[in-house]
Amino acid sequence: MTEGAPSPPSPSATQEELLAQVGPLVHLDVLENLLNHARARSLWPLTFGLACCAIEMMAAGASRFDMDRFGSGVFRPSARQADVMILAGTISRKMGPVVKALWDQMPSPKWAIAMGGCTIDGGPFKYPGQYAIIEGADKIIPVDIYIPGCPPRPEALIAGLLMLEQKIKAGKKFNG
Repeated sequence: MTEGAPSPPSPSATQEELLAQVGPLVHLDVLENLLNHARARSLWPLTFGLACCAIEMMAAGASRFDMDRFGSGVFRPSARQADVMILAGTISRKMGPVVKALWDQMPSPKWAIAMGGCTIDGGPFKYPGQYAIIEGADKIIPVDIYIPGCPPRPEALIAGLLMLEQKIKAGKKFNG
């Protein structure tokens, strides 16, 4: 017998001793924990690409990288059907209100992923006196996961989705 393995119950063990060794047969959990586990396994991203990072986002959904394995391959065409906004590319000042409007249309709970250097902090377009680029998606909407790179590889997006799944399962705050 290995160390740490439970010993078999003795024939003269009482019912209480047996229950203490076996443990409960039915585990009850908080409903929110069960919902979080289900939410984490079926993330539906919004089809929303702004620049070159969107090509890598599309590649992550294609057959080579296959985001469907993680429950995230169903890119939704409408904000009302999505629960994850993947911001992939440069956000111009003209596009800022559109991003905010789409975010507001998404049902709660919802999450955001900022993908690429331009989305995170303005990228190469960030310089003193520039007027056309928003220097960070977090200035418009709350961002949960940041994926650095220019552009980040599809593997990085999949790793970001897995990090988001862990955050959701842990019950971290929801952006509403």
